[in-house]
Amino acid sequence: MENEVIFRKCYSDKIKPFIGKQIIKVLTGQRRVGKSYVLKQTIKHIKRLDKNANIIYIDKEDLFFDSIKTAEDLHKYVKDKTAKKVKNYVFIDEIQEIKEFEKAMRSLLKNFIYDLYCTGSNANFLSGELSTFLSGRYIEIPVHSLSFLEFCEFHKLQSDKNSLMKYLKYGGMPYLKHLELEEEVVFQYLKGVYNTVIYKDVIAKNDIRNTAFLENLVLFLADNTGQLFSAKRISDYLKSQKVNIAASQVINYLNHLVSAFFIHKVKRESIVGKRVFEIGEKFYFEDIGLRNAIFGYKQTDIGKIMENVVYNHLLHCGYEVTVGTDGDREIDFIARKKGEKMYVQVCYLLHDSKTIEREFGNLEKIKDNYPKTVVSMDEFTGNSKNGIKHSNLLEFFSKFP
Repeated sequence: MENEVIFRKCYSDKIKPFIGKQIIKVLTGQRRVGKSYVLKQTIKHIKRLDKNANIIYIDKEDLFFDSIKTAEDLHKYVKDKTAKKVKNYVFIDEIQEIKEFEKAMRSLLKNFIYDLYCTGSNANFLSGELSTFLSGRYIEIPVHSLSFLEFCEFHKLQSDKNSLMKYLKYGGMPYLKHLELEEEVVFQYLKGVYNTVIYKDVIAKNDIRNTAFLENLVLFLADNTGQLFSAKRISDYLKSQKVNIAASQVINYLNHLVSAFFIHKVKRESIVGKRVFEIGEKFYFEDIGLRNAIFGYKQTDIGKIMENVVYNHLLHCGYEVTVGTDGDREIDFIARKKGEKMYVQVCYLLHDSKTIEREFGNLEKIKDNYPKTVVSMDEFTGNSKNGIKHSNLLEFFSKFP
């Protein structure tokens, strides 16, 4: 293992209560967001807690472990590496590459000498294999690309506007700490990550034939980041471009991208009736740098980019997020955690009275007392309007939630 592991405390805090417990710790998330390093920081922590710990580590992206292809292979390998009279901590990276892995995990879980951890880069293995065979015997810990403050820590930067602009452009993929933060270098690396995710976790996993359409769909999502639309709208747009794709196929491709954690689908809900709508979602990218690398970073897109990173920040902070709607009024985000909620509007600049009225006015019409915040890139901050706070983006990342 690498000697330098930068601890991501938010994930350590989530894992620590379950160390040594008879429950599988499952780290999920897009490839290259740092799940392997969270495993490694957990191993370091366990070695400090238990001097006799026997660590069994399997990395399915390493050719050395290529022979472990089935549940039987996995079970035999772990048994062969098991030490007697001590606790055996089993770590399996990209476990979805092992056929019927859940059978081996269920068998190992019955023995108290094992403490089990794994990572996965496709949500289907959670909704299918794990939930069927291991219901109630695992916890899911979503891992995301770096938050802004983590980005500053990884790159040894001050938390200031210059660093913020780099984050908005390059995103938070952890490996960027090893590269110069220059557009040509970073985007070349990120395009490689994009190809890996798309071809390994989407195309190969789902046996997709129409790869050209999938790539065009990703570009459409990048161009319409944060826009409300349905599969039919996408299908109609593609027809206007002489591409005839059924709405049902668009839905399937979108679900594949969501399952690979490449994009997030955010549902709408009625502010008044709390009804969740089945159509008209928003889509955001797991990492804004990937979006910029494949679509291009344009100043005219700053509003879309800001909305995407605010959504990502809320996820990183553990909120469940929906889009609020009431007739023709829209609230960018309703964020819930531990029985509480807050409302967030995102705007590039509050440059005139009409914009101020729109962004604050939509929040003012909500008749409850939960916190309400407008986030923008304006330098001034700390102001409020009828109890609704204003925060610039830098402050929001540093102080919220």
